[in-house]
Amino acid sequence: MPKNQLDDPYKEKFRPGADAKIDRQVEDALAGLSVDDLYGFDKSQPADAGAKGNRRGKIVSIEKDDVFVDFGGKSQGIVPLLQFEEPPVVGQEMEFSVERYDAREGLLILTRKGAAAANVSWETLEVGQIVEGNVTAVNKGGLEVSIKGMRAFMPSGQVDLYHVPDLSQFLNQKITAEVTDVQREGRNIVLSRRNLLERQRQEQKEKLLAELAEGQIRRGTIRSVMDFGAFVDLGGIDGLLHVSEISFRRVRNPGEVVKAGDVVDVKILKIDRETGKLSLSLKQARGIDPWNDAAAKYAVGSAITGRVTKLESFGAFIEVEEGVEGLLPISEISHRRIRSVDEVLKEGDTIRLVVLSVDPLQRRISFSLKQAGPDPWATIHEKYATDSVVSGTITRVVDFGAFIELEAGVEGLMHISELSDKQIRSAGDVVKPGQSVNVRILEIDRENRRISLSLKRAVGAITTETTAAPPPKKKKRPELRGGLDL
Repeated sequence: MPKNQLDDPYKEKFRPGADAKIDRQVEDALAGLSVDDLYGFDKSQPADAGAKGNRRGKIVSIEKDDVFVDFGGKSQGIVPLLQFEEPPVVGQEMEFSVERYDAREGLLILTRKGAAAANVSWETLEVGQIVEGNVTAVNKGGLEVSIKGMRAFMPSGQVDLYHVPDLSQFLNQKITAEVTDVQREGRNIVLSRRNLLERQRQEQKEKLLAELAEGQIRRGTIRSVMDFGAFVDLGGIDGLLHVSEISFRRVRNPGEVVKAGDVVDVKILKIDRETGKLSLSLKQARGIDPWNDAAAKYAVGSAITGRVTKLESFGAFIEVEEGVEGLLPISEISHRRIRSVDEVLKEGDTIRLVVLSVDPLQRRISFSLKQAGPDPWATIHEKYATDSVVSGTITRVVDFGAFIELEAGVEGLMHISELSDKQIRSAGDVVKPGQSVNVRILEIDRENRRISLSLKRAVGAITTETTAAPPPKKKKRPELRGGLDL
């Protein structure tokens, strides 16, 4: 019998008073069994005992300060309970990092993925390992970190996901990072906190993307502001808040409404799950679109009050409420002819208007300023009579004649043939813009808003001359000397 095989004294314990059948069963069960086999001193290692890296396993039990993980087959591991931010649950699956294999216990020694290794040294330090250290100094290039007495360096570009202008905030702080380079001969260690944050962010992004849905209202933080809008961090994934979705009112510069660091509630408009891109809206999360009932609130022909927000060559933009802005065309600003919008209006003016048209689907509304006041053409026949002589001011001179303003909003035409009894080449030979003249009314057409005038048929036509250059003086003939007078 082999030396390490069970001796007869062990078997004798089963014989006194025992049934012969039971004796044979026990003997068969113990036959050839060594002490090492019985006490587990010669356990075979799992095939992957020496394999390091990340593996996914299931938590099978939790005992005091340890968590036991099953990887299937003969592979089991143990991880400290302190490495879990939240208490783990039996049956839960997650990623773990294998540090080494403990042959005596027959277990893989694990660290939770993303958690710092408990014991590190120059002998065990490896690229990709997660370590924890204290920031001891800050310089232009980055951070100096002490890991269990070992000096390491973290470049400034590897400190965070985004540029950190002031690294001094990390001084004397505990920091967790990934080892990116180890040079044992030169005793150099290079770390990256950014790699760790990127992996955590990717995990958060995948988890969050599965939870998000179009139409949801989510809280986020403004990360950066651009000319075209802003990027909002929803807690692991960024979304674009376009300038058109910041407010119902016209926004020229997003920075006037939001700034980096602002906490905002946004509505998810669109999700591209392949690219992970999100389209967000701030204005739709804040309230109801005012254009929904714009047709009822701003019926055509109704009088409203608005504020001038912007002047253009073709008119002015008017805001009647936040998010509802329309156009006041230059032709609807005044009954009289104006060359520039700023002759009448300026930004910030509050004016009374009449609604000309409204289209909620196209989000368009147009106004008239001149129709909000009295129309001078409505009583034109009461003020002016045919063949009467009236005074006016030359406003424009054209090839075919001149226009004369009789009052604000009432302008008439004086044809070139009615300027003078003499033949003239150009209307500018007789009248200039700004002159005050007396003219005779030849015809009034109220329907078409036209008045025909005559200068030559009026008595004392021109009352005020402009400061035009005087006609050239005739040169005097020189006196002739030494001859007959001519």
